[in-house]
Parts: sequence; structure tokens; C-alpha cells
Amino acid sequence: MGRRCMKLPRLCAAVVLVIAVLSACSARGAGVAGTGGAGKATNTATFALPAAVTPNWIWPFAAVQDMGVQNIAFLQQLMYRPLYWFGDSNGGPAVNSSLSIAQLPTFSPDGKTVTIKLKPYTWSNGEEVTAQDVVFWMNMEKAEKQNDGAYVPGQFPDNITSVRTPDASTIVLTTSEAYSQQWFTYNELGQITPMPTAWDVTGPGHAGTCATSTAGCAAVFSYLTAQAKDLPHYATNPLWQVVDGPWKLKSFNSDGHVTFVPNLSYAGPVKPTLAQFNETPYTSEAAEFNVLRGGKAIDVGYIPPQDLSGPKPAGAAPAAAGPNPISGYTLAPEYLYSINFFPLNYNNPQVGPIFKQLYFRQALQSVVDQNAIIHAASAGYGVPTNGPIPLYPASDLISSLEKANPYPFSLSAASDYLTSNGWKVVPNGTTTCVRPGTGAGECGAGIAAGRALTFDLQYYSGQQTVATAMASLKSNAAQVGITLNISGAPFNTLTGTAVPCHGSGCTWQMENWGGGWNFAPDYYPTGETLFLTGAGVNVGSYSNPAIDKLIQATNHDSGTAVMQAYEDALARDLPVIWQPDYPYQLTEIAGGLKGVTPQNPFATLTPENWRWSK
Repeated sequence: MGRRCMKLPRLCAAVVLVIAVLSACSARGAGVAGTGGAGKATNTATFALPAAVTPNWIWPFAAVQDMGVQNIAFLQQLMYRPLYWFGDSNGGPAVNSSLSIAQLPTFSPDGKTVTIKLKPYTWSNGEEVTAQDVVFWMNMEKAEKQNDGAYVPGQFPDNITSVRTPDASTIVLTTSEAYSQQWFTYNELGQITPMPTAWDVTGPGHAGTCATSTAGCAAVFSYLTAQAKDLPHYATNPLWQVVDGPWKLKSFNSDGHVTFVPNLSYAGPVKPTLAQFNETPYTSEAAEFNVLRGGKAIDVGYIPPQDLSGPKPAGAAPAAAGPNPISGYTLAPEYLYSINFFPLNYNNPQVGPIFKQLYFRQALQSVVDQNAIIHAASAGYGVPTNGPIPLYPASDLISSLEKANPYPFSLSAASDYLTSNGWKVVPNGTTTCVRPGTGAGECGAGIAAGRALTFDLQYYSGQQTVATAMASLKSNAAQVGITLNISGAPFNTLTGTAVPCHGSGCTWQMENWGGGWNFAPDYYPTGETLFLTGAGVNVGSYSNPAIDKLIQATNHDSGTAVMQAYEDALARDLPVIWQPDYPYQLTEIAGGLKGVTPQNPFATLTPENWRWSK
């Protein structure tokens, strides 16, 4: 599993104008005053949700369109703890054994038997979190895997041959073959969220049998799905009040206003000290910023990059902060363990044949000027995405090829890719196929003579800066005769549109939800969820048998060599179009509110750590 996410800071102006507009971007926020600490008097904290993004799926079992960070990080994991928690005390992406509800797994010598021991946690209804609650989730996953957006054919749960519970706190899994222990822990066991017996029902007062048998899961799935769609009753539905995390719902409004109160039965090591935690929605970055700078309603929010008072120092580390124009708050850039890209729909009957041509993807990638965007338009905040492994934080997984970027910005290279493969390039006009066919120097299979490079690209409309970034891409692409018809849409619309599809109804072409992919809860960046043929979140239906073999190798073998072989091959093959990976947000933290940093690299909120200083 993983999360499609939106990123808050975006570009101030089109890349073709970046140097000229930087000073204009910076000047807007100069001299802004704020006070901060709005919640201190009542011992509460209010968190500003990303612009035009609201939680809309409470059950921690979701289809691909409901797997966004707004649901997992901002709603589910506050109340329902996964088996393993990721994000260490230094803000790194490693497993956090202290906050996990299970001890780290042990593996048999042959690698095929995995033993998990639960810690003594309880549900808020007084029942213990038991091995059967883990089996409940696994039975649901096995029975309804096609309805789980994280499902990868041949992997979890297909690779589990038996599940045993020797006692109430022990689960023993037998796998069909030996796997990399790190991969299995991070990307298979990391998916599991125990589910309480209270959820094993087919209706009010009607017990189900999914916790003990996959045969009983269909009826339970149908009922829980219906309840998860009933947003107005989230806070009053007794199902969702049974939690094992530090928080429970006090109120929920489908417009995004959400209130949590402490779960007094929480058995974890860090218990809430706040009396209440609030999430507040905003229709745009500007709307949020107007409230933030007033200093009376937001305790943890974000500043749009166009409202910064100046760029960060040249050469500063990605997480370093530049000047902060708002007094009373601390500026703390938040980076996720993520890559940023937008997918192409390879199964679109009209344009899919073009997307399947590597030379076209090379041409389109070559018109994305990542460094100019980062260093000029986004005030120096951000890192490039050159392949499937995050370039930040630094790790031994990052190859020299990905660091160097195999497809740097070059309009001339983009033009050459097209003209060398049968296209007549018309700068600021319409580039068309003039040599149809499948031979060398021809356009490729399924591309007719006269076919134009004209496409629809829908992008996240929540921030104006995303729109200007797309306008920049449109402008750059036009210089080699590629026409991009861009249009904005809400985040939930984009993630609901960009799903795997087939046939005449498979009409979407390019979708950019603004934030690519956060590696959570598949925390090891091996790619089976995103790029393996048939994977649930392989939304564009990319398929390359050679890449599939390399992905499978990363699942079975440990070490950097196997990861870098996959990484380099995928960086060259361009399954998607890479774009800069900005901070998830430029977080503004009210003075006196402690425990917000270090921020979790998977965007998970931990307000149980937050406290007001005396």
C-alpha cells in the first residue's frame, strides 16, 4: 500500500519566467504579522488541512481512489494503529519499534516462517487487541483483495500459505517462498491494520464471521463499505468509535471540519496531553494564509511559497528554512519519503499507443526544467525526482545514474527524440507523425500518419502554484509542437479519475494530483505497488516484463545492488513523467507549541506528541 498525496508548496510562476518573477513572489509576504498560540488557552490545537483536500474514507481498507494521505494520515491512523509504525524519532523513514503495536518480526532460518508478537494494546471498548484481530484483516484482504488498492497479484496475501495463532498475542505466517526480510517487514506486514471484533458484523446486531473465515467476509465487506460511505454519521456510528489509537472522533463534517479527543484507553507510550485536536479545511492556499497570518485560529498551518519573504540560503540543506515572514510562528519545511510524478494512461485507446513509445516519454520528460523550478520559482525548496528512489533523505539506495538525471531539461533533445522517430516538429505549432510504421525511425505501432501530439492534462486546482507549473509545462511543450490542454480539478476528483481502466471508457490521458507518491504504508521503495504489471496503484497500466523481473528481485534479495539495478532501469524507461519533489508543506508552527517536529516523513500526524509550553 502507499499514498497518493498532494504537495502544498508549488511554483510561483511559469518556469520560462522564473528568474524575472522571483522577486515578485518573495515580496508579497514581507512584513506579515502574526501572534500564534491560538489554542494555548484551551489546551487544544488546530491543524490546517491542505487546500481543497478533505478526509472522506474512515475504514482502513480502501480502494485506490480512497488511499490518499488525507484519509490514511489525517484520519485513520490517528484512531486505528497499523501493526508497524514508520518514521523514527529523527524524522527518518525507518520502522519505529517503540510506537509499533507489535514487536519486530522474527524469521525462520529458511525465511519462510514469520512470527509476530503483539504488545498489550486494548480497544476503547475494553477488548484486547489480539492475534484474531490481525487474522480478521488478513481474511478481509484475502477475500476482497480486488477491492484493495494496494493489492499486487502474487504478493500479499497470495504469498501466504498458512496463518496460525498459537496464542492470543502471536501470529505465525508461512510464506510460499523466502523474501527479503526488510521488504517483507516494510511492504507486506506494514500493510496490516488490526480490526476489532466490533467490526465483524453484517448489520446492527448481526454478527459476522470474517474474523474466523474468509467465507464470511463478503457480507461484512458490503456492510462496512456502506458505513464508510456514510460520512455524516462517522462521529456517531458506534463502529468507528472502537479505536486502539490515541484519538477518537468527537465530530466529523464532510466539508473537512474534524474534531478528535483523546482515547483514554490508549496503551501506547505517548498519550495525548491536548484536550482536543481539530482539523480545519480551506478552499485555497490564499484562504488558509489569510487565516494563518491573523494568528487567532491556526496552530499548525502552512505558508504558500509565493508568500515567503525571500529564498532560502543557496546551498542550504533541503529541510533548512529560509526567512519567515510571519512572527509568532516557526517555519519548518516538511519533506516526505516520496517521489513526484504524473502518470500517463497507456490503455487510452486514442493516445495510449503514443505513450507506449519510449522516445515520446523521453521528449516529454526533457521539457520539464526541474532545477529551474526548484531554485527560482519555489525559492530553493525542493529536490528533483529523477527515478523511483527518493533523492531525499540521502541513502545508499540512490544510484549515481539517478543522481545525475538521465533526462535533463533540453528543448533541443526533446525535438531530436521526436524527429528521429518519424515526427515533423513544428515549434509553437502542431507536431505530427509523417513516417508511420514500426521500423527504425518510424512513429511506432498504432500511430497513424498525421496523428498530432495533442493531449489532455488535468491537474490539482487546490493551489494556484500548481496551475502555474502546469502552464509552464504547457509552454515548454509547445516549443516542440506538443499541445497540452490543461485543466484544473479537486484532488479527490483526480485520484478518482486516475485509476486503471480498459476499453472505450478508458478516456483519461494525463492526471497530475500534485504530489506523486508517498512510500507509506509500503515503506521500502521497491516499486511493486506503483510499477509492477497489474498492480492496483499502477494507475496508468504501465507494463514492462524486464522491469517486472527487477521488481521481483528487490522483493526477494536484500542489498543495494538489486535495488539500484531496478532503479536505473526504471529511471531510463520513464514509466511516468518525473517532476520536482517539493516539501510536502512549509509548515508554520505556533510559538509555544512543542512536539510538532521532527515531522513524520510519511505525513502521518502525531498530535499526541504536541503540548503547549508553560
